[in-house]
Amino acid sequence: MNKPIVYLGPTLNREEASKILEADYRDPAKKGDFLRLSHTSDEKKYVGFIDGVFLHDYPPSPIEVYHLATRKNIELIGASSLGALRAVELEKFGMKGIGKIFQLFKNGILNADDEVAVTFVRDKNILQSEALIDIRFNLFLAYKKGIITKETKKRFVKIAKNIYFPFRNYDDIIRLTQEQFPSIHDELENFRDYILKNRDSLKARDARKLLKYLKTISE
Repeated sequence: MNKPIVYLGPTLNREEASKILEADYRDPAKKGDFLRLSHTSDEKKYVGFIDGVFLHDYPPSPIEVYHLATRKNIELIGASSLGALRAVELEKFGMKGIGKIFQLFKNGILNADDEVAVTFVRDKNILQSEALIDIRFNLFLAYKKGIITKETKKRFVKIAKNIYFPFRNYDDIIRLTQEQFPSIHDELENFRDYILKNRDSLKARDARKLLKYLKTISE
């Protein structure tokens, strides 16, 4: 059997991913990738869909992913980013979703595509912006540790949401929040220190879950 195919970009370092699962790692999925894959041989295939393009090119459309998900010889699993969004749309047609982000969208707690959207350096898969879902996640962790208040968390998210996704980064959001709410300046500096030392990613966590699941079912 061929190695599982995984569309992975900036969500998780490919070196780390390879330690979890030996796979055919491909760049973030774009329009046409899944159609070509659906027209290949009838051999059993496992496909993990994590990252897809948002800004650099056209992403795979739901109908394109549908054609792949409905192939009897293909098991398609999505998580973390565009893969999670497509899994919500196509779960009833056989695509499987993995992870917390998939569940948040499936349950209607989140509904905007730009929650997971980022920009990145092509070919190197280096992040140039922060996903709103990961900003929310780090704010939540900081709140649980008593570094910021619930009200500060809400204010920060509101300002982050008003920034077009390619331009979201912690330094700018912290600065804008401090300008609008001077009374929490020191609190946000504490959050800045926290991010520098303890930054986490819900998208990466979900990607690891997908890879571990693929490892289990493909061996």
